[in-house]
Amino acid sequence: MTVMSAPRCTLVGAGPGDPELLTLKAVKAIANATLLLVDDLVNDAVLAHASPQARIIHVGKRGGCQSTPQAFINKMMIHAVQEGEQVVRLKGGDPFIFGRGGEEVEHLRAAGIEVEVVNGITAGLAGLSSLGAPLTHRQHAHGVVMVTGHAQPGDIGTDWVQLATTARQAKLTLVIYMGVSSLAHISHGLLQGLPAHTPVAVVQHASLPTQREALTTLGELAQTVQREQLQSPSIIVVGDVVQGARAWAALPKRSQKAA
Repeated sequence: MTVMSAPRCTLVGAGPGDPELLTLKAVKAIANATLLLVDDLVNDAVLAHASPQARIIHVGKRGGCQSTPQAFINKMMIHAVQEGEQVVRLKGGDPFIFGRGGEEVEHLRAAGIEVEVVNGITAGLAGLSSLGAPLTHRQHAHGVVMVTGHAQPGDIGTDWVQLATTARQAKLTLVIYMGVSSLAHISHGLLQGLPAHTPVAVVQHASLPTQREALTTLGELAQTVQREQLQSPSIIVVGDVVQGARAWAALPKRSQKAA
């Protein structure tokens, strides 16, 4: 006799884009789902692991585009579990790193629903790794700060001057998500606390065949992104660890001075 699992919801991180970066646990959860609610940045190849009988609903959420309201997604998850579905909420990157996973877990638990979270590789790690550089280094970076460049309406957002000052004093790498649209403001603030020659990497579509990247300095960041026409979704990494990128040595000497 087949024993059916109790209805539940699993938040699954699909990783930065490359389907081969899925964890084994993520593959198992996707295969067992009867309903998948899929974010916009999830690679379609990931869905090859889903059961042919599973229902797949795309609930895209991307900055600057029309998005499925979060409240509607919450209601869909709760209703589906209460109807006996095995629900997988499939998210790009990691559910708990700027993926609204915390909000969704709160809503599900408040409805008395069991929740499991399967972590995925976040784009902030995959992006710089794809260039052959680490986020931490005993000589260059004692820690990492992952921060959003997108403030909520009514929120003053990150104090970039203070963050830059702290990063310089504590030798921290800054990984900025969703920062391209506010790049001028972010760069201006960071330059109040970090030198203009601070190395920066910008990686668009991390881990995908369409990946594009640029290595530059903080003082030339805005101009570089505009010149190279880099767009969202992109990760911006600020700090001396960027010098570990394979192509850093090929930069013009003026871009590397004092780095």
